[in-house]
Amino acid sequence: MMSNWNLLSDDVQLALSRQALKRAAELIAGQADTLAEQIDAGIIADRGGPEALRLLAALLRTLDDPAPQLGHA
Repeated sequence: MMSNWNLLSDDVQLALSRQALKRAAELIAGQADTLAEQIDAGIIADRGGPEALRLLAALLRTLDDPAPQLGHA
């Protein structure tokens, strides 16, 4: 196993970085959904958060879309 990032080719570094970003976005989106569900269930006080969290989750999931449709209503 290579222990030095710089020994990896640029293509491998880019692929690994993209996968890491995708995984991080999936984790954060999942946590946002879970938190929104807890607010909806009354476990956590609702201060207008569920819809904001769902919006965050949706935006993060656009990272998986090669051509996200941001800015189109």
